[in-house]
Amino acid sequence: MPNKQRHRGAQPKDGQFFGGKWIPILNMAVEDMSWLMTRGYPRKSSLNLVGNRYRLNTRQRHAVWRASCADQDKDARNSKRIDVAELNQSPLVVDGYNLLITVEAALAGGVILFCRDGAVRDIASIHGTYRKVEETLPALDIIGNTLASISNQDIHWFLDKPVSNSGRLKTLMGEVAREKSFRWNIDLVNNPDKAIVEEKEKVAISSDGWVLDEVDSWTNIHRYIVNKLPEVNKLELLGKSIF
Repeated sequence: MPNKQRHRGAQPKDGQFFGGKWIPILNMAVEDMSWLMTRGYPRKSSLNLVGNRYRLNTRQRHAVWRASCADQDKDARNSKRIDVAELNQSPLVVDGYNLLITVEAALAGGVILFCRDGAVRDIASIHGTYRKVEETLPALDIIGNTLASISNQDIHWFLDKPVSNSGRLKTLMGEVAREKSFRWNIDLVNNPDKAIVEEKEKVAISSDGWVLDEVDSWTNIHRYIVNKLPEVNKLELLGKSIF
């Protein structure tokens, strides 16, 4: 069956389920889930309890899952975050799909979460197969120009080798890099998260919670880019604790 996907991230009922009366409900859900995790409750069971309490659908639960974190994790992540303005030409390593899909979703009008730990995340999914959409090339251009403006060093990208079409994306990114003179090194690896964590001397670009917990330093390029885009469908899910 041919792929008909043209855009990344947005779904027809997002305006209904992530707006109006649901905004305070989703924030209460994030507050409750974060409270439970702060006290040692497992993430999955915490989401089940909170999701059932507030009668959240699957997509809303996914947003609450992504936005919530324990207090101790929030504090630790913030302590390792380096502001973009303070990078001072630091070497960078990029969680490829993590960054690209967020920017694609932002350009396409998908819901973009401003989360409790300060990270910016999307609720799009590629389901094991990456497919180029109308926002792919604009997103790569925006990312490339942003990275070039903050670092004159080679940028090391990691893409998930098990994801179908990663080879095609690598080829496309290489073409964009040559055309735009972006200094990108792009590798396909089985586990990008682990590969990023092992690059100890580099500042990580990712919004993945596990990565943020394990790296020595990270920078919030997702937020930096999204805040510069016009008409982004932003949703703050901070609970009652304002970041």
